[in-house]
Amino acid sequence: MPRVSVNNLYKDFKIYDRPQDRLAELVLRRPMHKLFHVLSDISFAVPDGQSLGIIGINGAGKSTLLKLLVGTVQPTSGDISIRGQVAALLELGAGFHPEFTGRRNIYLNASLLGVPNENIAELENDIIQFSELDYFIDRPVKTYSSGMYVRLAFSIATMVRPDILVIDEALSVGDLAFQKKCVQRMNEFIEQRKTMIFCSHSMFHVQELCDTAIWLHKGQIREMGDSEKVVGHYEDFCNSKKVYHSISEDIPAEEGPAAAETETKTQDCRINSLAVKSPDGELLGSLTALADVHLEMEVEVLVDGIEGNFGFAFMKSAEEPIASFLSTAIDNIDKGPFKKGDIFTVSLIVRNLAMRVGDFYVLGGLADKSGLLWYETKFSKQLHVEANKGVGAIIMHSDWSVVKK
Repeated sequence: MPRVSVNNLYKDFKIYDRPQDRLAELVLRRPMHKLFHVLSDISFAVPDGQSLGIIGINGAGKSTLLKLLVGTVQPTSGDISIRGQVAALLELGAGFHPEFTGRRNIYLNASLLGVPNENIAELENDIIQFSELDYFIDRPVKTYSSGMYVRLAFSIATMVRPDILVIDEALSVGDLAFQKKCVQRMNEFIEQRKTMIFCSHSMFHVQELCDTAIWLHKGQIREMGDSEKVVGHYEDFCNSKKVYHSISEDIPAEEGPAAAETETKTQDCRINSLAVKSPDGELLGSLTALADVHLEMEVEVLVDGIEGNFGFAFMKSAEEPIASFLSTAIDNIDKGPFKKGDIFTVSLIVRNLAMRVGDFYVLGGLADKSGLLWYETKFSKQLHVEANKGVGAIIMHSDWSVVKK
């Protein structure tokens, strides 16, 4: 029997032109509203121990679906069946009383999750320690920043060990160090064969953390299935819909997308340099299709005990990847642990460059051991691929044969 089962779910909201129309509708007993269909005919099931990702553009109905699952919003029609205790991280501050201290909100929030008071007392110190809010735990949560809200909410939701964990993009406001702790906790949750429903705009996290995915579009399920397949189709859809300005308008020509980078608050590694070379070591500013390209970055380790992964990508713009290469599935390279002060070179040879014509950038990146959190990324300068005969964005290495019978 599934942990979560949804059948023929519909949700409509009443839209009023003026606030007073609500009262007029009650008095006059005639409709003064328009119906907005947020979700239509949603059906799916999440087996015990599986993780489900929910993706889609803004306004697709993702957050409404999660609110329906946790019971903060009631459906217009349809059935939702939940087996087990549910903990949720929805919008910031949900379930918190702003005048209460963080400590009192631990008891309030955990009580709402059905945890007895004596059990909450046992978990209290662990929740405070994980949230790293020692000094602020006895201050009203109305004085908390958005990141502090998330620290406390995530700590409570995961420390009570629910059967089902529901997360709605809440981790995006946390700093890198806390995001790393959260991802580790979510991985532990998955390893314990608990059920997780995760809504995010980070397609990489959806692929890595979720077994299956649902793509919502205009309130309906456009596709449901294996997370890698659904995410791939969704990215194709998004790339086909995006309208980009010229690269020279969006990105400074000298520095490329690096100009838009922000320094990480917690830096465990640093990329000292990123180079694009020919196989014989010559630095390149332009490339030729079907030629081999040598990508190279120098990495410096800033703290002891780092284990990590490496990645390169060809980027059309700061938001549009063309191709990516990750070390997560490669076993025959050194991924640490490294010591503070270690400096090493990461190299990748790309055979038979497939891009036929155009401008692009190379992105180099350093990720943690799980490959889910990136310590730092660095972009190359703009590179140009000389035009080759043919049509289309890519050209493939091929061998012809004509055999006469």
